[in-house]
Amino acid sequence: MPLHADVAYATSAFEAGASGFVLKHSAPQELILAMHDAMQGKTYVTPIIAGDLINSFQGGTPLKGELKADLSPRQREVLQLIAEGKSIKEVAATLRISSRTVEFHKYRIMEQLNIKTSAELVQYAVKHGIISV
Repeated sequence: MPLHADVAYATSAFEAGASGFVLKHSAPQELILAMHDAMQGKTYVTPIIAGDLINSFQGGTPLKGELKADLSPRQREVLQLIAEGKSIKEVAATLRISSRTVEFHKYRIMEQLNIKTSAELVQYAVKHGIISV
């Protein structure tokens, strides 16, 4: 996942009230340190993105490729699964929601991003680090 996507996700997480942020490929020791800090009421940010994250919060220049729409966590899940090539039924089964709800999320995502086709949706997901190829 590109660094800019990690910073965008971290920003969203902290704005939603998170106490820390580590990358999924971080060492287990780092996760333990982050949990320890969170239990003590501290905030933990993985050092790999700390500088860029601070810049983002201070209103620095927007990061290239930053998510241009505020997608909800559920919308990001739907987008990721669709971009990975899953059918609407498969996405519904994976997320334990109805196919109609998946279609609704897909429609809203495309509307928010001003995207007209499923191919453009996949391109957006790749460009913004939601999936990797």
